[in-house]
Amino acid sequence: MKRLIEGFEQFRNDVFPAQREVFRKLAGGQSPNTMFVTCADSRVMPEMMFSTQPGELFVYRNIGNIVPPYAQHVSGVVAAIEYAVKVLKVGHIVICGHSDCGAMKALQYPELVQDMPSVAAWMKHADVARYVVEQNGPDLQGPEGLRCLTEENVVGQLEHLRTLPAVAAALASGQLSIHGWVYDIAHAELKAFDAQQGCFVAIEPGKGRVPEATPHARFSMPTASAA
Repeated sequence: MKRLIEGFEQFRNDVFPAQREVFRKLAGGQSPNTMFVTCADSRVMPEMMFSTQPGELFVYRNIGNIVPPYAQHVSGVVAAIEYAVKVLKVGHIVICGHSDCGAMKALQYPELVQDMPSVAAWMKHADVARYVVEQNGPDLQGPEGLRCLTEENVVGQLEHLRTLPAVAAALASGQLSIHGWVYDIAHAELKAFDAQQGCFVAIEPGKGRVPEATPHARFSMPTASAA
């Protein structure tokens, strides 16, 4: 706790004064463009990774960067996503997994959470990744199996994300884009799921478009009514 209080004191003395106007505006509300759903792992720090300013990212973290499918589980993450889409009007939602993920290790080795019933129950929402890998890559084990599980979990959570009515409606009208990323902690690298290619590809800043997992819009964007 002493370390945290000292850190806050440094923030208040060194950071806040230089951005006083930013915080003054934020005190009255927020309008982030992107929601970032990622793991609760302490090594994953979205604001640091993307050099964002306060108010730019709407971040939600949980074990395994999981989004339960609609109607299966009422949860904080589902409520947060609905709020982000309906109230904050975010234009992008990113689901981001990461290397060396303890949740994905629990998918590989369920015995790791056998004495943690709440964690084991929560990880059922990631069973889709385990099943896909078992059925399509039965020989994948060890680090390569963990990498594949991590990627397939992101893809599976993207599918769950699309079952949320607010998300489905915003995707259909072209008001929302969704993205699936995996962050490599040791090498500071990002890979994104490219729905067109059906695989993860490296994100190279400044080199072309960032791959998306967004389905094609089917309706025109609603227009504002005339005054």
